[in-house]
Amino acid sequence: MRNLFVVFAATVLVSLAGPGAMAQAAAQPATPASVSADRLSDAAVRQILAQRIDTDRQSLGIVVGVIDARGRRVIAHGVTGGGGKPVDGRTLFEIGSVTKALTGLLLADMARRGEVKLNDPVAQHLPPGTVVPTRSGKAITLIDLSTHTSGLPRLPTNMAPKDPLNPYADYTEAQLDAFLRDYALPRDIGATYEYSNLGVGLLGRALAYRAGGDYETVLRQRVLTPLGMSDTAIALSPTQAARFSSGHNAALESTTHWDLPSLAGAGALRSTADDLLKLLAAELGYADTPLQSAMADQLVPRRPAGGGVEVALGWHVWPTPEGDIVSHNGGTMGFQSFVGFNRKTGLGVVVLSNAAGSMGVDDIGLHLMAGRPLKTAPKTRVAVPLPAAAFDKLVGRYGMAPGMVMTIRRDGERMLGQLTGQPTVELFAESPTTFFLKVVDAQLTFTVDAEGRGTSVTLHQNGQNTTAPRLTEGAEAPAPSRPAKVAALSVAELDALTGRYALAPGFIVAVTRKGQSLFAQLTGQPEFEVFPESATRVVWTVVPAAASFTLGPDGKAVSLTLHQGGRDMPAPRQP
Repeated sequence: MRNLFVVFAATVLVSLAGPGAMAQAAAQPATPASVSADRLSDAAVRQILAQRIDTDRQSLGIVVGVIDARGRRVIAHGVTGGGGKPVDGRTLFEIGSVTKALTGLLLADMARRGEVKLNDPVAQHLPPGTVVPTRSGKAITLIDLSTHTSGLPRLPTNMAPKDPLNPYADYTEAQLDAFLRDYALPRDIGATYEYSNLGVGLLGRALAYRAGGDYETVLRQRVLTPLGMSDTAIALSPTQAARFSSGHNAALESTTHWDLPSLAGAGALRSTADDLLKLLAAELGYADTPLQSAMADQLVPRRPAGGGVEVALGWHVWPTPEGDIVSHNGGTMGFQSFVGFNRKTGLGVVVLSNAAGSMGVDDIGLHLMAGRPLKTAPKTRVAVPLPAAAFDKLVGRYGMAPGMVMTIRRDGERMLGQLTGQPTVELFAESPTTFFLKVVDAQLTFTVDAEGRGTSVTLHQNGQNTTAPRLTEGAEAPAPSRPAKVAALSVAELDALTGRYALAPGFIVAVTRKGQSLFAQLTGQPEFEVFPESATRVVWTVVPAAASFTLGPDGKAVSLTLHQGGRDMPAPRQP
């Protein structure tokens, strides 16, 4: 749901579910069918992995772990890298935001020990002099951070990585402190779920400081060692490093391993399928653990995340007729992960991949957990060489929407594109006028004049086609056209529709009024004007989309349903 409106590369720079990407793993599963032995058989899993790796070209190596009442199994396919060793249950992967579940368990354990309270202000457990923003006299607490309801953004805005391929590596605690000192919270603390790598990273730092050590040492002593997870770490031993897989981007090119020194609790861990099955064995009651009570505390749903999902301490919980599905996913520049379990059915699943494929691995995890359909691979595309002169005729600025410009430029023999506020990505030619991206499933088609000069470009993404005219030097993107008929609503009728609506955890549609006009903005995307067709329906003109509102007894909207691309997506209003 990140690409609902006009986005070009919202998942280009994956950051644990991060800047435009990974966030959180919050695609809602279908209602599960009974656990199917056929679906979970080794042969069925191997077929899925062979399809995903050998045919769909989404990874070089994937490892699946399955645990149920019959025991643990590991099914693997592929290699650690070009010419590398076969992956197996002892291969180490970056697990990204799955780290957050272990940070949540650390919080639950420290609370049970009486070292902290969930409602403690986080500033109480940070070095003296650390300033944390407040709002309306309320302080951000530990539970606010763990449930992504602190009001802090996904990432601090003062990140300026020297190496975009390892974006957290040079972000310091001093920079984090400076950001916190100057940041003004945009909404009330505890009111609304908004996924925040920054928030859980700060939580990890506070817990470590309270325990008197660094995050990795404290987590190892309090959580990893009691669970027997000796292959889960940030700093790897030489023998672990020898089993650490290379990471790969969506084009299956080798990428840099990530380092998160100042936000470790959000996504710094490396682990194996064997180790994560130990975690699930404890969660499902198949293995005794001194953390049993802390695990029970951790799994209590604390706050709504939207779309019927609730957030516990570090886990997301989907209530279903066959039991709660508890899960978290993760993604870095070169890895993807999924960990989930259902205490009622006694089933747990781990999926680890050594590539940031466009299909992800959540669908594999949820298919094995709940029978959810697997994704279909995007069309295979082949790049063809073009002369620099052909690129030069397309170079320019194209107005996607007000405040959103696609800039096309050439760098030597490479064609590059950048959408306002997003990273630069390489474009690959299929013909002189058609190009595709490798980092996401998106394509561009240029319209040219008689001399072959680009006059407009159409972005094809998520089943939508968005055309952008070429802009003259210094010009801005034109305002969207108004529909032929716009309903004239009173200020009271417009105000009845305003509010924040949760399409999914971390994805909010904010509807606001400015004068006699309504505007809508999806998390991480520009604000666009929407036009009323009636007192309960509005339309966008920048993309083919509409929203219908359901009004409560007091005449104010209690939910909206987004209609786009043949889908109807309900979103309850947030407090």
